[in-house]
Amino acid sequence: MNKKWLIGIDEAGRGPLAGPVSVGVVKIPTDFDWSLIPGVNDSKKISEKKRDAVFELTNELVKQGLLSYSVKLVSANSIDNKGIVSAIKRAIESAIEELKLNPEECFIKLDGSLHAPEKFEQETIIKGDGKEKVIGLASIMAKVKRDTYMKEIAEQYPEYGLEGHKGYGTKAHREAIAKFGLTIIHRRTYCKNIKML
Repeated sequence: MNKKWLIGIDEAGRGPLAGPVSVGVVKIPTDFDWSLIPGVNDSKKISEKKRDAVFELTNELVKQGLLSYSVKLVSANSIDNKGIVSAIKRAIESAIEELKLNPEECFIKLDGSLHAPEKFEQETIIKGDGKEKVIGLASIMAKVKRDTYMKEIAEQYPEYGLEGHKGYGTKAHREAIAKFGLTIIHRRTYCKNIKML
C-alpha cells in the first residue's frame, strides 16, 4: 500500500432511543507510531476513563500535527426523517470533506457495514474496531464526543437519566419515556413500541 495516509472510520450510538449518532474519522500517516497512544481498542471494550485518556492524548497529538480527526453528530430528528443509514452516510461524507481527504493519497478502513464514497480505496472490516487500531481510535473519538454531548444535554432533561445510559434503551430509560413522554432528542421511530402511561 503506497498511500500516504491511513483513514479509520467508525460510528457510535447507532442503537440508542435518544441522542445523535456519532461518526468518527481519523487520519494518520501510514507509518504512524502507535506507541504514542497506548491502549487503543474497540471503544466498547475499554473503560470510560481509558477512553477519556485516549481522547485527551489524541488531541495533544493533533496539536503537534501528528494526526487529525473529525467527529460529526447527526440529530435524532435527522435519523427519524432520513433513517440511520443515510444519517451515517452524510456524517462520513461531511467528516471526509472537513479533513480534505484526497482519494489519491488515502486508504480507508471502516468498521462493520460502513462505506466511504466510491472514489476512495477502502476496506470494510467486520468487528474492525477491535482488529485495526485506526478504526478503534475512530470509535473512541466518536463515543467520547457523543457521551460528552449526552451528559451536557442531560441537564436539560434531568428526569431521563441520560448522563448514565447515554440514551440507550435501559429499563430506567424506557420507564422514564413511558412516564414523561418523548423530547426533541428522542428518536421517535426507535420509541414506537414503548407504551405511554
